[in-house]
Amino acid sequence: MTRHEIFTPHPTSTDHIATKELVLATDLDGTFLGGSDEDRAQFYDWIEDNRARVGLIFVTGRDPGFISQLTKTGRAPRPDYVVGDVGTTIAEVGRDHLLSPIEELEAEIAEAWGDAGGMILAALKPVQGIRLQSTGFRYRASYDMDPARFDQKALDIVAGLGLDALISDNRYFDVLPKGVSKGPSLLRLLAHLGIDNRRTLVAGDTLNDLSMLSLGLPAVAVGGSEQALLDEVSGLDHVHAARGVGVAGIAEAILHFEMLTTS
Repeated sequence: MTRHEIFTPHPTSTDHIATKELVLATDLDGTFLGGSDEDRAQFYDWIEDNRARVGLIFVTGRDPGFISQLTKTGRAPRPDYVVGDVGTTIAEVGRDHLLSPIEELEAEIAEAWGDAGGMILAALKPVQGIRLQSTGFRYRASYDMDPARFDQKALDIVAGLGLDALISDNRYFDVLPKGVSKGPSLLRLLAHLGIDNRRTLVAGDTLNDLSMLSLGLPAVAVGGSEQALLDEVSGLDHVHAARGVGVAGIAEAILHFEMLTTS
């Protein structure tokens, strides 16, 4: 199979994501939104032309409002499902581009988070090197981080509250419910939908994608990935370290893993 062949439409008669030949579960920033304008336009057109055989799941730190606006304005194809907010949102996406949380999958997340929001804000308020992001989240707290000023005691504070802390791209600090992140939430969604893990390609570029790239599913760290992520996945046979940046790296991985037939 050549790279050109994955950009050729192969329509089939099915619309249900569980029966599609390939399900792409991809991070957004630097991954699905990464690459040249030409590469993105070509790849997005290919996605739209192959909706009958390719399913699309966004697995991102972005919030529902951002995702809805992104796809409604045509800057990216509309996904079938979203694992958003670093794994704390699991939702279906309607034709109106609005996200509908899947309550049975989010119930454990909500329970694990409880009413931790106010407690976290108070506990981390005196910590140097982090600034609370303005977007309001349901089951997470997110901060911009200054690595030169960051006080490592923030990690101990979060652990003491029985929650998880995640640093990514050396500039973001997220507080999440214990055991909740992109990888576990994606697995729960795939099981809920009856999707064969072997037909799911996972794509990412920063350390907050590690929990899904390390699941054992076919995976790609796209070109330009954070070095810390590349170090973590080095030697894992199921992870392809792509040369292509952004969507070019995803296309490269589809070919590498031979995840689509040509007839």
